[in-house]
Amino acid sequence: MYWYEEEVQRVEKELSRLSYQPETIFYGSSSITLWETLYSDFADLKPVNFGFGGSTLAACVWFFDRILGQLNTANRIIIYAGDNDLGDGRHPEEALLSYRQLIGQIRNKFGNVPCYYISIKPSIQRWEIVGQIIETNRLVKLETENDDFQHYIDIFPFMLTDQKLPDSSLFEPDGLHLSTKGYALWQEKIRENLAL
Repeated sequence: MYWYEEEVQRVEKELSRLSYQPETIFYGSSSITLWETLYSDFADLKPVNFGFGGSTLAACVWFFDRILGQLNTANRIIIYAGDNDLGDGRHPEEALLSYRQLIGQIRNKFGNVPCYYISIKPSIQRWEIVGQIIETNRLVKLETENDDFQHYIDIFPFMLTDQKLPDSSLFEPDGLHLSTKGYALWQEKIRENLAL
């Protein structure tokens, strides 16, 4: 996990940039890290961006104490990770095990804080493993259904065209990261789910 060190050190300093005690933790991979308007998009929820580029669910578990250990309380935690686990060749069941570990860490640290898992996106670059993406999303969704404090935010179908292919307008030219339009969609779907 040493290859994340520089990114983790950057994230560790994120709290020092805030003028308020954060209430909403965004945690996960580069789709969180690169969300340039996150602080203004969710200003009313007092967010903190704890995303670190390239992270997997396994890395989120590994660095949990260093990153989220800085906080004593949280009102809600929004998670996006799993994309890179599958990209690195891990199986959906492995991603699910890491997700369970992460939820266990959150429960130990923050009790029954509501957790919101954003489904793995149907990116153009990883379309060849879409079957594994769908299966991982299915497994995590099932997991969340057994816990009143876990919620599944399904962004997958909203990022497809009428032909059921990834909507290129929602992605940067690399076919992996989100465009401004993609983040606007995520903001809309996250807010819809937080209102439940």
